[in-house]
Amino acid sequence: MDTMIPLGQPAPGFTLPDLAGHAHSLAEARGRIAIVNFWSAECGWCERTDAQLLALTQTWGDAATLLPIASNLNEGPALLARVAGQRGLPLVLIDAEHQVANLYGALTTPQLFVIDQDGILRYQGAFDDVTFRQRRPTQNYLQMAVEALLAGRQPDPVQTLSQGCSIVRYMP
Repeated sequence: MDTMIPLGQPAPGFTLPDLAGHAHSLAEARGRIAIVNFWSAECGWCERTDAQLLALTQTWGDAATLLPIASNLNEGPALLARVAGQRGLPLVLIDAEHQVANLYGALTTPQLFVIDQDGILRYQGAFDDVTFRQRRPTQNYLQMAVEALLAGRQPDPVQTLSQGCSIVRYMP
């Protein structure tokens, strides 16, 4: 599986607005683990993982920060705000032209990128090992990656195949 950004290298920086129009940058997460999550309001895979992802980030407290990025061309601000509110997401960043999704090579939602405290990309891929054929998770890749970094170790695995909905870049 190819990747647009090499693991073990600095993650590309970005600045995106949230639903209220306030700018947030990846640089603001320096010193904490940043979890960049390409997210969709309409994707059932995101709906399945959102509550678990929020619970995990709460257990990590200030050591990790979650940056959900909405890059689907077909999901407008009203839908994003309504679904984010329903799911309890305190922050959703808007990537209206999918520039950050393109920069990161993101193809699906959810697709996660874990960036260490120094801004180095350490993991990219799926939230867990659920696939179309395996419906119950046996491994939580995101949790394994973040907890390895918190313990001063490198994640294993460092890359997995993302499962989910395709990012909509063009209107049909």
